[in-house]
Amino acid sequence: MSARRFGVLALHVLIVGLALHNLAMSQLWRAGVRGTALSAVAAWKDVLLIVALVVVWRARGLRGLVAADWLALVFAGFVVLYGLLPQSLLGGGATHRGVLYAARHDLLPVGAYFLGRGLALSARERGAVCRTVLLTAAGVAVYGLLDVYLVPLSWWRHSGAPGWFQDQLGLRYRGLSGLPENFVYNQGGGVVFRRLTSTFLSPLATAYLLVVALFFIPWRLWWGRALAVLLFAALLWTHTRAGLIALVLGLLLLGAVRRRVVPAVLAVCVAVVGFAFVKEYPHFGPRAHFTATELRYQQQHAATSPPTSNDATSANESSLGEHASSLRAGARTVIHHPWGFGLGNAGVTAARTHVTVEAGESTYTELGVELGILGAIAFAAWSLGVLVEALRGVAWVGAAFAAVLVLGLQTDIIGVPWIAVAVWALAGDAVSASRRSPEGIPVSGGPT
Repeated sequence: MSARRFGVLALHVLIVGLALHNLAMSQLWRAGVRGTALSAVAAWKDVLLIVALVVVWRARGLRGLVAADWLALVFAGFVVLYGLLPQSLLGGGATHRGVLYAARHDLLPVGAYFLGRGLALSARERGAVCRTVLLTAAGVAVYGLLDVYLVPLSWWRHSGAPGWFQDQLGLRYRGLSGLPENFVYNQGGGVVFRRLTSTFLSPLATAYLLVVALFFIPWRLWWGRALAVLLFAALLWTHTRAGLIALVLGLLLLGAVRRRVVPAVLAVCVAVVGFAFVKEYPHFGPRAHFTATELRYQQQHAATSPPTSNDATSANESSLGEHASSLRAGARTVIHHPWGFGLGNAGVTAARTHVTVEAGESTYTELGVELGILGAIAFAAWSLGVLVEALRGVAWVGAAFAAVLVLGLQTDIIGVPWIAVAVWALAGDAVSASRRSPEGIPVSGGPT
């Protein structure tokens, strides 16, 4: 098997495997595989990516680097530098384990990007990868829709998921018997509504995959349109408003780049249907209830929180307010501490290692806190450089990448391994396609 063929195969495996990762790990935890043994199994994705990257670039050689590549290396340089600088010098409090976790977190999209750049897929290969993404998304959607109505919340409370999150990953969730609180939509009064979480065990990560996959739909084929309905329905059931907004903005950008009306019309349809669905969800969504212990915690939490609206379309809705507050707080921290705290002091990494979380949720503020303002600017510059090249090379990949960058405003988007690997690898390939395509003419081989 040639080096390039191995790299392409590895990309297919990562696209499918990362979508199943959390569910598989939770079931292994339930079966008794825990601690170091489970951490070793969970590292399969990192090992495969590194091996594929080394094999592909060893065969290709370091030639033909473009501006986006150099920006990626600059960003990686910031990660390495801030991983080596003493925490005491920067004012951070991360542990050595936290620094390693953060380095892996920040460098994952860099590695995936260079894998995509090294592969430089042909139109046929890109089409095959596109189909793998669509088949994976279809499986995630079907499983999620069945689960949200057929599997009771009580089963998930006693599944391996709480143990995987709490005991293995160190994430302490208190409001839903060890499950992430966003597993459900809390309408207040003890009544909650299930959100589609699927194999990711997360409505957010599931929604992000579905958003990306919707840009890969071959609209001229009947099965493509049918698949679009399935994926969009699953996206709606995740009850993830940021995903809908990102999809709308990505479609508008795709329409502008391709000078076509259809993506803009689809964007309007997504906005209208999405708004109506989110607003009316409490009238038809799958209901569940808090346990007595959970309800007491929710009441105590509500008593110490400012009053908010239960209307998901209201600007005063609790989740929207928390996202906005977190973004503002993170931005203030970056402004007042512009040199950064060092790796491991932000987001899930800080939460897992039980140190002060200096910024959370937004990719950009988390990077600003860890790498300083210059490190965050390096990431933003790299992202914009890749976006411009990707839109020229493979417009639908560029539009999906733009949607992901929008999502990064309110979530740690590179903290979702499927996004960090699949999307950044395809974006890297789109940069290669842009360089091969004369005068920036979009390359064929994907949806039209």
